[in-house]
Amino acid sequence: MPLAPQKNSQARMFKTPISALVLIHTQNLKVLIMERADKKGFWQSVTGSLEVGETPLQTAIREVREETGLDATQYDLQDWHVMKEYEIYPHWRYRYAPEVTHNIEHVFGLTLPAPLAIKCAPDEHVQYEWVDWREAATRVFSWTNVDALRKLGEQHGLTL
Repeated sequence: MPLAPQKNSQARMFKTPISALVLIHTQNLKVLIMERADKKGFWQSVTGSLEVGETPLQTAIREVREETGLDATQYDLQDWHVMKEYEIYPHWRYRYAPEVTHNIEHVFGLTLPAPLAIKCAPDEHVQYEWVDWREAATRVFSWTNVDALRKLGEQHGLTL
């Protein structure tokens, strides 16, 4: 059951420490990576926290729409049934309740027929690229994102 975002005394909403990561890729393993707007040089896949009442799958669909303009329900969206716990980077902890230091991330794969034009959410990402999965693994900043890319390769009989 998803946790509800928490409030502090100033009624500020904190992010839920449960998220979805969506690895968007093609059959020939071109992967979408996007550069964060709030941290130059930090590349990643689609990711975002659960909102009130959402399941991880609903979050994945919403985040793909918000961050890329794509409708994930029109393509092959798969729950990989992988969850990773990680420590939240200190520079992003202010978004969470004061006692929260870790996040649980649910991993999904979204297979597209070919690289598509993406409409980046300007408050979240400044640019995107479609790159080979191995290159993506050298550019994303999160170890959980690297792990998801490794899993993508393994699903196709490949290794990093």
